[in-house]
Amino acid sequence: MDFKNLFDVKDKVVLVTGGSRGIGEMIATGFVSGGAKVYITSRSADACDKVAKELNERGPGQCIPIPADLQSYEEVQRLASELGKRENHLDVLVNNAGANWNASFHDYADKAFEKVINLNLKRIFTLSQAVLPLLTAKASPESHSAIINIGSIDGIRVPPQDTYAYSASKAGLHHLTRHMASKLGSEHVLCNAIAPGAFQSKMMKATLDNFGEIIKSKIPTGRIGSPEDIAGTCIYLSSRAGQYTNGATITVDGGAAIFANL
Repeated sequence: MDFKNLFDVKDKVVLVTGGSRGIGEMIATGFVSGGAKVYITSRSADACDKVAKELNERGPGQCIPIPADLQSYEEVQRLASELGKRENHLDVLVNNAGANWNASFHDYADKAFEKVINLNLKRIFTLSQAVLPLLTAKASPESHSAIINIGSIDGIRVPPQDTYAYSASKAGLHHLTRHMASKLGSEHVLCNAIAPGAFQSKMMKATLDNFGEIIKSKIPTGRIGSPEDIAGTCIYLSSRAGQYTNGATITVDGGAAIFANL
């Protein structure tokens, strides 16, 4: 039994969507630090290039930017095609790109609901479909490839904010993950979800700036999530250590989702 290599991701080929900032950048950094070849994508070419340059300087792995707007079906297909031109297989897909919208129930716009559901749920299915041939190309019973969907504890609990489409999309993503896991396991592709709590990201910045101490007081561990917390969970699910975990939704929230303030 090779315990010393349980969490080894060296030389794995990884795609992280929304990899130019926030949780996506944390995940990409973790894989590059582990010696993986990591492709990152987001709408901003400049942001992708900046992060890729920084991660390549850090090493020992590689980071390669492929900008794409994943709201678009055509852009999803282009991303998959571009990846297929560069690689003959994909070991790990991290579906992290997402959007949010906060408005009162009475004022919640139909277009906003559609935009959030499209990116957070529909396009995750679309991209997973598009890169499945790469995911299965080298996968085997001894070495599965992995799809990791980044959900949220707001898909488990009812969030305090008026983020109706976001919470619905993340709850749907958790169940979509289970459904995909039941079908793709036989093709040696593991599908799992991570439900993060509070992390220092652009999406969370305003909330943490205004209510950071209150939020920390409701987390049993008493702190906000760190890059090591989210990257480490992804590395576990991508390595030998996670080869028998399939269809799970793992909360990475310090216990926030189960906190009871009576």
